[in-house]
Amino acid sequence: MLGENHHMLERRKTPGPGVSDMTKWEVPLKGDLEGCKTTPKMCSSVAPRLWFLTDRRIREDYPQQEILRALKAKCCEEELDFRALVMDEVVLTIEDGNLGLRVNGELITAYPQVVVVRVPTPWVQSDSDITVLRHLEKMGCRLMNRPQAILNCVNKFWTFQELAGHGVPLPDTFSYGGHENFAKMIDEAEVLEFPMVVKNTRGHRGKAVFLARDKHHLADLSHLIRHDAPYLFQKYVKESHGKDVRVIVVGGRVVGTMLRCSTDGRMQSNCSLGGVGMMCSLSEQGKQLAVQVSNILGMDVCGIDLLMKDDGSFYVCEANANVGFIAFDKACNLDVAGIIADYAASLLTPGRLTRRMSLLSVVSTASETSEPELGPPASAAVDNMSASSSSVDSDPETTERELLTKLPGALFNMNQLLANEIKLLVE
Repeated sequence: MLGENHHMLERRKTPGPGVSDMTKWEVPLKGDLEGCKTTPKMCSSVAPRLWFLTDRRIREDYPQQEILRALKAKCCEEELDFRALVMDEVVLTIEDGNLGLRVNGELITAYPQVVVVRVPTPWVQSDSDITVLRHLEKMGCRLMNRPQAILNCVNKFWTFQELAGHGVPLPDTFSYGGHENFAKMIDEAEVLEFPMVVKNTRGHRGKAVFLARDKHHLADLSHLIRHDAPYLFQKYVKESHGKDVRVIVVGGRVVGTMLRCSTDGRMQSNCSLGGVGMMCSLSEQGKQLAVQVSNILGMDVCGIDLLMKDDGSFYVCEANANVGFIAFDKACNLDVAGIIADYAASLLTPGRLTRRMSLLSVVSTASETSEPELGPPASAAVDNMSASSSSVDSDPETTERELLTKLPGALFNMNQLLANEIKLLVE
């Protein structure tokens, strides 16, 4: 289970020039970096433009600081114009019938081609945050993640609504309309059998989740819970009590997997609640399932949580559009922010990173054959890898990527592949 060789997209935490100055939150242009030529505050009309957009409430958190660091370094390396903003700095305009933007009183005339988005999904509001993202998207900006993809993960039941009908294994789940109809569900959800899992549809980090022992327990709790959002009632997967697998997917590729385990006997395994994470191998079935979920939801960057069954297969538990990775980086010795930055830059120069990811995916698959895996063998893998109408757009190298990842590892000289490709990936 332990010791998986994460060759695919493996970025080690090796600080480069000027990294010590990259954690400051200012209007960070590539000129802020040591050794980089200073550019004017307004984005150049020639160099590709990349923005980082987040929320003031979370901008100082580890993931946002790490993504800021990685994006600044990548934009310095690739000579891209870069700007970091928070939501409340953006003013949306429609003048003379055309969409426009102002930032802190400044009229924006050169719009970003790519915008990396990090918004706190438990508090996302359609009339404000999503409106900003929709505006940027309608102006032709490529957002990662797109507003619809974020909405698909804001509400846990919305996520299941999107996944239903695609052959994705989901635990049976009930929910309801209206914020205060929790009590009426006690009888309705009884067919799921007790004990059952009860979650706030907008909960996060394992909060507002509990295991109801019986109807009396559920009735007692119904008087104590907050009804700011509906709850869902879900079949209890006993064999996965206190443990699950967190899979991070970037650009349609699994970048790493972590087994999370509770340390106090509780059902939730979240590291924020005291759980511990450790790097683990995952079967091809588990990886394909995570990618399938990511595609259906239309995600560029996401964390998929899988519940384990006794037969080695999985249920999908949740999908996270604003996935955290402080424990993940530590457990897997990865630089997830660096991977995100690489993928963002690849959207400005299509084909460069996606091909590299494909080649390293083959190397990773071949290198893992001697490691114990979570889940059944690859021969039992999920076949349905097609995306729904809401899937991320395909790129010109999609066909090449799919063919490469399906070819037997024996057809490649792995050492030569690593020698040729790893220098492009690891600084």
